Parts: sequence; C-alpha cells; structure tokens
Amino acid sequence: MSSTFAMFIAVAMLDLGSLAKSLIIAGPACGLILSLFSVAIVRRIGWSANVSAALGWMVASMGYGLVAMTEGNAHAFVVGAVTGLTTHTLAAPLQAQIYREHYADSIRGRLFSLMGTSRAIVAAVFAFYAGRWLFEHDDSYAGLFWVFSGASLMKAFFTLCMERVYLRKSMKLSILGSFGHLKADPVFRKLISSWMVLGFGNLLCMALFVEYITNPIYNFGFGAEKVSLITTTIPMLVFIVSIVAWGAIYDKVEFYRLRVIINVFFFAGLLVYYSVPSFWGLCFGMVLHGIGKSGGVVLWSLWTTKFAPADKVSEYMSVHTFFTGVRGIVSAFLAFELAQWVGPTIVAIIGASCIFIASLMLLPELKANWKKG
Repeated sequence: MSSTFAMFIAVAMLDLGSLAKSLIIAGPACGLILSLFSVAIVRRIGWSANVSAALGWMVASMGYGLVAMTEGNAHAFVVGAVTGLTTHTLAAPLQAQIYREHYADSIRGRLFSLMGTSRAIVAAVFAFYAGRWLFEHDDSYAGLFWVFSGASLMKAFFTLCMERVYLRKSMKLSILGSFGHLKADPVFRKLISSWMVLGFGNLLCMALFVEYITNPIYNFGFGAEKVSLITTTIPMLVFIVSIVAWGAIYDKVEFYRLRVIINVFFFAGLLVYYSVPSFWGLCFGMVLHGIGKSGGVVLWSLWTTKFAPADKVSEYMSVHTFFTGVRGIVSAFLAFELAQWVGPTIVAIIGASCIFIASLMLLPELKANWKKG
C-alpha cells in the first residue's frame, strides 16, 4: 500500500519525472533482490529470522520517517520512500521460514489466509480514509508516512515477540549458494522459469495502475480519493472476501491446477482494466485482478514450503524473491517507457500474453497431475 500512495504523491503532488517514479516502483523489487544476500548473511552470522527481519523493518521505518520530516522535498521523498520500500521486502524469505516452522502443513494455507484477511481489512479501511485525507489536504502527506513508519516499527516488535526461528547454519559466507538448487532441482527450475514470465507480464502492467488513472494524458486524471478507491480499496475488499477461500483451496487442490486458475484472473483483469475506458470498467478490472492477486499472494508466499526440503525453505524462497526483484526492476523501468511509446493498452496486451505463455509452460505438469487424480 505504501508504494501506491508514494506513487500517487510522486505523480499528482510532486510531479516527479520518469526516473524517480521508476525508482519508487522498483523499490520493493530491489529489496527482493537483496533478500538473496540477506539470507546468506543471516545463515553465516547465526541470527534468528525474527531479529533479522525486524532490523529490516526498523530501517524501513526510518526511511518513511525521513519522508515525513522533509515534506515537500522531492529528493528526500525519493530517498526515503525507496529506502522504506526496499528494506520492507528484505525479509520475505525469512518470513517464509517462519511460516514453515509455525504453520502446520495441513492447514498452512488457511492460517496464512486468515492472517492475510486481517491485514487486508486494515489496509482497505486505511486506504479509504487516507485517500480522503489526501483529497482534503492536497498539499500535505507527512501524516501518511508517519503512519507507515509507525506500522513498520509495530511489525518489527510483534515479530520479535514470536518464538525464534533459526536458519540452517553456514560455516562460510556463500552469497550465491542458494542458486545451486536451480541446478539440482528440475521442478524448482521449471517453476521459477514460469513464474519469471508470469511475474514480468503482471508487474509490467501493475507498475502503470496508478499512473494510468492519475496522469491526465491517459484521459482520466483522477484525484487521490478515486485513485485510492480503485487501486487500493477495491482490490483489498476483494482480497478480504476471496483469500480465505484461496487458502482453503491451497490446502486441497493440486498446485499446478491452482496456478493456472489464478493466472486466468490475472489475464482477464489486466485486459479489462486497460481496455474498458470507464470508471466501472476500471473497477471491474480491479475486482478480477484482486481475486487473482489474493490467490497469487497465497501461492507466492507458501509455494516453497510445499516444494522445498524443510530446512531449505528460506534458501529456495530467496532465489524466488531474487528473480521476483529482477523482473520487478526491469518491468518498473520498462513500463513507463513502453506506455509513452505504444500506450497502456498495448502494454496490457503484452503483459497478458506473458501470463498466457507462463500458463502454457505448465501444461505438461498440469496434464500429468490431472491424470493421477
């Protein structure tokens, strides 16, 4: 959510250039890339996943605090926002290991979805009122980032309150050691390849969600209230309604079948959002994409707990987050240039095509598992 509001402020309030907007969109992706190295360092030092994750969120809090304290300063805004967005995602592999240790295999999807529902309810309510607040105070955003800063500190605190989870100890620092799983595990390699194509197409289009309806050159030029409603509140409400169902489905349905079903929602949502030029078309596109995203969050966060050995979940996840970061950075910088060159609708067609190709890549596994059961 912080990236959505940061993007809105960059476009509508500070009128930042393409490079600054790309850096903001790419911030979370940078954190995912760096998470590969953070896992290796944590394994070598021997810190718990809890302490290591909390440190990242404390730095994120300081980044958001910098934005709040220097309101109106464009350079400080970019530095603080990118710092916060980057360090906030550093802990993704460490969180996966915590899920593996504390959530039982048979109900992991349902437990994760309940946690996701609680988070989404808070996010939807906050997004609605934050959008209204920005609409009424169109020259101020400091209060918003103080909230982000405080939330990051609370996240760190509650993670430290959990029972400690430790990674497999390493006697030497091997930054790229986790990549060895790609060579040794063909199933992992195939899934990472498919996810790379899928994620690139999805992220390419998602990078333009706010820009598309905020920038007047695309014939919308909506203000903060409508932007937050369409890009945050609606998908979050859909997330709340559907994630519990996806969590239960995750525990019972064969993985490849579920992956392709979720891809269909992504595919349809992107095409509707960028091809039906009306307020209701935008809303319906976001509903479809929100359904897909809620299922995608469950799969993205938990799939390594299904395929990786128990003591190597964080290593598998660090490779997954690294490639998520790579495609996130590439798509962030490419999206704005492509939109200026061919327009958002063509970008959506490119993104949807990538999702279709990613689904086709999994057809052999889908057919094989379908015959089994």
